[in-house]
Amino acid sequence: MTEHRSPDARFRTSLLEDNDGPANNPSENSTMGEIIAARFSRRGFLKGSLAVSAIAATVSPLAMIAANDARAAEGSAFKFDELEAGIDDKHHVAPGYDADVLLRWGDPLFADSPDFEPTKQSAEAQVRQFGYNNDYVGYIAIDGSAEHGLLVVNHEYTNPHLMFPGIVKIVDKDGKKSAELAPLSKQQVDVEMAAHGGTIVEIRKDGGKWQVVRDGKLNRRITANTEMALSGPVAGHDRVKTNADPSGTKVLGTINNCAGGVTPWGTYVMAEENIHGYFSGELPEGHKEAANYKRLGIPEGAYEWGAHYDRFNLAKEPNEANRFGWIVEVDVNDPSSTPRKRTAMGRFKHEGAESIVAKDGRVVFYLGDDERFDYVYKFVTKGTFNANDHAANKDLLDDGTLHVAKFAEDGSVEWLPIVFGQGPLTAENGFAGQADVLIETRRAADLLGATKMDRPEDIQPNGVNGKVYVMLTNNSKRKADQVDAANPRAGNAFGHIIEISEDGGDFAATKGKWEVLLKCGDPSVADVGATFSTATTANGWFGMPDNCAVDSAGRLWVATDGQGPKATGRTDGLWAVDTEGAARATSKLFFRVPIGAEMCGPLFAPDDQTAFVAVQHPGDGGEDWEGFGRPSYYEDLSTRWPDFKPDMPVRPAVVAITKQGGGKIAV
Repeated sequence: MTEHRSPDARFRTSLLEDNDGPANNPSENSTMGEIIAARFSRRGFLKGSLAVSAIAATVSPLAMIAANDARAAEGSAFKFDELEAGIDDKHHVAPGYDADVLLRWGDPLFADSPDFEPTKQSAEAQVRQFGYNNDYVGYIAIDGSAEHGLLVVNHEYTNPHLMFPGIVKIVDKDGKKSAELAPLSKQQVDVEMAAHGGTIVEIRKDGGKWQVVRDGKLNRRITANTEMALSGPVAGHDRVKTNADPSGTKVLGTINNCAGGVTPWGTYVMAEENIHGYFSGELPEGHKEAANYKRLGIPEGAYEWGAHYDRFNLAKEPNEANRFGWIVEVDVNDPSSTPRKRTAMGRFKHEGAESIVAKDGRVVFYLGDDERFDYVYKFVTKGTFNANDHAANKDLLDDGTLHVAKFAEDGSVEWLPIVFGQGPLTAENGFAGQADVLIETRRAADLLGATKMDRPEDIQPNGVNGKVYVMLTNNSKRKADQVDAANPRAGNAFGHIIEISEDGGDFAATKGKWEVLLKCGDPSVADVGATFSTATTANGWFGMPDNCAVDSAGRLWVATDGQGPKATGRTDGLWAVDTEGAARATSKLFFRVPIGAEMCGPLFAPDDQTAFVAVQHPGDGGEDWEGFGRPSYYEDLSTRWPDFKPDMPVRPAVVAITKQGGGKIAV
């Protein structure tokens, strides 16, 4: 997720990702920064990756060189020549690899899809084409093949100033140029709605290169207007009933799908994240949803959909917002199937939806709530996964227990069940049943005393080493009085990665241990307090960890969001991060995106011979880059990636990375 780059609220560079705004968590729960500080100031921080900072401060340069040589001799788990960090208008990959654009915004997905015409966009065309701002990428094999399968891709949000011609006006105020966005027409809003959602498309590797199968029988677009069903405890509840759906069981569309996942039984899950920006208008005076919506920042009114569709106007449909903020499950084997919003998994700004089968066969999903001072969750199904009966897994996600994490100073973590009737989750606190608890998951977690985190984003269980990796992107609201030797950053501009070890190696456990794998940022700046190993080069460090992946060998790959000319002097990208042995906390740059883009995905094919990455909103924020120096918009773009044609705008795209000559990546 990317933060604002423009002060003009109507010039939506990334308005729905404004995680630098006022915090919405009013509880007095401890923050993760306070817990890290207390833990490591009490116990000392010569442990794990934190030892590097102390060594660097007390050991001579010659000894450091010797340590680096010894570490290099023991070796990283990743074998590739590191890419140089930097900023320009192109993408770059490590030497010896190819990075081929596979799918771009507007690419045809069906045999009868129209070609992309950026000056003649329509919703009718867009629903037959690849959507905008690709984020999560997943792969579902066909007949067990690593070279023939379904690619599933989320389309998180839209950037109208990069999409549509003729809607931006540049104004000069006191010598500083800024951009203003004209109101969107209903036709343009319809295109935006069609560009949201997700894509399911058949792909095949042919001659070492991936190709889209346009006549694939399972190809499908899901949009903000696709009919969906509410299922689980909230289905049919009064708080999700609307004029259009008095049953409270049918919803039109899914929005702001950032994270996602592929279940062990081969379905596609889409996580609804920053839903607050789509709603405008005001609730009727004294409406019972006022506090609930305030906790989620609703309404923000970033999008203009409410001007054309009553369901996004709170004054006309006050319950509609309760129908978003869920995990959506899609049966990819039936293009006519109705996607289902699985309400048992909770309602918040979902980031992270990765799953793993526990020792007893139950399925565990790790879920982050991407906002400063919000929480880390996991959902454990009641039923068990049956690998031999697809139908038996059909409704596993409708029944289970949602938990929220409470991290302690002694390095332990407890997963607290979010269940009506347990602890403070009672009628006395305004919950009439489990449906209320799930609609107001954040408030329930507040009452349980969960630990306030620094923007929890992707959370990845590692089936090879039994650990869980939590990406904490940053928290600019951290106070100066929380600074200490182990957490020396007021504002925590660069984020953390937490490593969790569940008790007994059981992902369904309710207790475990935690460590800081990395504190991110430039380790050459002492005040930053980064904890990369001393073997990490000037190209290898990163900030703002966001998405991540674990390949089949159990190696961790981290994608970033928010780096750029002002923050780090480098674009976002994909880094390989060692988690084991002497090389632990060593990071190497593998791929980087063009100016203005965010690195999304990543995903490794089952044979580890392809890395799919998603390049989102390239060309945004041109005023921050000296090489451009002004706002970037449709007619005047800081890059025309990936086509580099004067008649084509910048286009978010999925890139397939392969080793030249074939073989596994980084081996």
